[in-house]
Amino acid sequence: MTIGPVMVDVKGTTLTDDDVRRLSHPLVGGVILFTRNYHSPAELLELTQAIHAIKSPSLLIAVDHEGGRVQRFREGFSRLPAMRQLGHLWDREARQARRLARQIGYVLAAELRAYGVDFSFTPVLDIDYGESGVIGDRAFHRDPQAIAELAHELHIGLRDAGMASVGKHYPGHGYVRADSHTEVPIDERDLVDIEFTDLLPFRQMTNFGMTAVMPAHVIYPKVDKKPAGFSKIWLQEILRGRLGFEGVIFSDDLSMEGASTEGSIVARAYSALHAGCDMVLVCNNPAAADELLNGLEWTTSPASMIRLTRMRGGPNAMSMDRLQESRHYRDAIADVALFTGNQAEFAFADDPTAPRG
Repeated sequence: MTIGPVMVDVKGTTLTDDDVRRLSHPLVGGVILFTRNYHSPAELLELTQAIHAIKSPSLLIAVDHEGGRVQRFREGFSRLPAMRQLGHLWDREARQARRLARQIGYVLAAELRAYGVDFSFTPVLDIDYGESGVIGDRAFHRDPQAIAELAHELHIGLRDAGMASVGKHYPGHGYVRADSHTEVPIDERDLVDIEFTDLLPFRQMTNFGMTAVMPAHVIYPKVDKKPAGFSKIWLQEILRGRLGFEGVIFSDDLSMEGASTEGSIVARAYSALHAGCDMVLVCNNPAAADELLNGLEWTTSPASMIRLTRMRGGPNAMSMDRLQESRHYRDAIADVALFTGNQAEFAFADDPTAPRG
């Protein structure tokens, strides 16, 4: 059996009959979790074990767990800072910021892996131009080189704990003010301007071994009339061709308004898959998920299968009891707690208003 090309969500902290029916569908290859799916660490582990037991190969389990206002699981998990705080530290002490980024990546991944989550959609590689509210402090910095170096260290921390990295939102969502969750953003810049700014972190992270990419639901009309996640130019010619990226391409949530240019949910999925996505997401819309599963005909290619298999969490995951005995983990959480405790309080975003990708 292959890994299906569709990622969906589930209703609550335990699987309903509808969840099991949906997840058992051959087109479903992954599950994305939200705050509503979390009550306690023990219940999260039971949920992920139930999801993984549904089929073989097991479904991939993902979450948006970046830190700051996008951290789905809270009680029982380390409080992670917004990535912009690392950017502020970079301006004062770049070496310390690099070290802390690696520690944050390790804590993020080790804790999620302890409870059965395969990967998080992180790091955010968007540039902080000071325009985008939906990106905002999720971005590391205004300087593309600072973003690349901090994201690289976060990537190493993730990898050390057995987790893949997902750079988003390719080729860059930070320049436009519009929020693709509720609007169709349009970035009027020329390709050359994007290449020498927003694309730089994606190019460098490709060289550093980034495992996956999530494109933005943003239209760059001087490159293509389609949003990046539905564009063969952006995904095949530029990302695969010029940048040489060989990892997984995930669509952003097809339920978002930024995807509405492509028509029905089935048409959106076909457009994304034909453009080069390996897996498409449908979030917070069970009716749309069912419509997609009933209407989509697609066979995962061998190349996509190989790429998607690499998203599975590494075998070196440790239980929380073992983690707490680990010097690496104890040192990392102490560093993260000290840094986070010195920052201004930030609000956690909750479903359904928190950014979904």
